Amino acid sequence: MNRRVFVLAALALAGCATTPPRILAPQSAALAELEPLYRADAAREGLTIRVASNGCTAKADFAFYVERKGEAVTLAFGRRRLDPCRSFARGHVDLSFTWRELGLERRSPVFLLNPLLAWTGP
Repeated sequence: MNRRVFVLAALALAGCATTPPRILAPQSAALAELEPLYRADAAREGLTIRVASNGCTAKADFAFYVERKGEAVTLAFGRRRLDPCRSFARGHVDLSFTWRELGLERRSPVFLLNPLLAWTGP
């Protein structure tokens, strides 16, 4: 087989993967599937998360769930819609949520339930 044909075929197949990675929690977990995050930053004004994107991911594509049990507050993010774009290279996008949007106090501790993945690039 010609090396050029092999390399071109490999590149063509690599461009077909357009859905973000999914991580399944153990079956006994209350939330069976959570959106993997590449980063989460808590700041004075709110929380910023970095998620996988094919080029069209927007804040409106995500929902969050807040649960309060006593003083413990847990937070989880999930996709409402998949990103329909088809870019050649996988990417990411930063989405910012204010503490007010999340219904949380600025200084209250929050446990984030989503798994964290290392960004490995396109």
